Amino acid sequence: MIGNNHHQTPFDGEDIQIFERDLPGENKAGLSGQSISRLPLETCETMNGMWGYKMTDQNYKSVKTLIHYLVKAAGKNANLLMNVGPQPDGELPAVAVQRLKEVGEWMKQYGETIYGTRGGMVAPHDWGVTTQKGNKLYVHILSLQDKALFLPLTERKVKKAILFKDGSPVRFSKSKNGVLLEFSEIPQDIDCVVELVIE
Repeated sequence: MIGNNHHQTPFDGEDIQIFERDLPGENKAGLSGQSISRLPLETCETMNGMWGYKMTDQNYKSVKTLIHYLVKAAGKNANLLMNVGPQPDGELPAVAVQRLKEVGEWMKQYGETIYGTRGGMVAPHDWGVTTQKGNKLYVHILSLQDKALFLPLTERKVKKAILFKDGSPVRFSKSKNGVLLEFSEIPQDIDCVVELVIE
């Protein structure tokens, strides 16, 4: 696949929209100010600062930053292209390999909440994003400063709420305005995932 139109609105006939160094709709890098189309979306980012290899560029993103980027891309209906620049001998830098292994370990546990999902019915917010597959809504809590999270779910009924990592129940209450998730403590995981079964 070749995609080289990454700084402007897609032309008629194009089949993908690319956001370079940005998540769809954010434009933090100043390169992707176009509106989000109905085309499949891709966001591409570097693991450190450069697209290619530069010996002095050791500013690698943390595992937490990489996981958050992956989760946010999924929550915004985009796939993620993560660039790693190989060294002159063709090998990947050791720190990049280590980061990939750590993200891979996270994906072994949480991949179900990413693979084959779409952005969820709750829009991205400061606290995180949602992804969805079938009757499961995955609430990815990336930054919450409270022991409760309100979700404006009014069209669907929540049957069950559990922590994805261990299946333990999450208390929730329903009102006409949505669902309130309640935690015993403020979530501290890199990504605290709550699985909601909805109908």
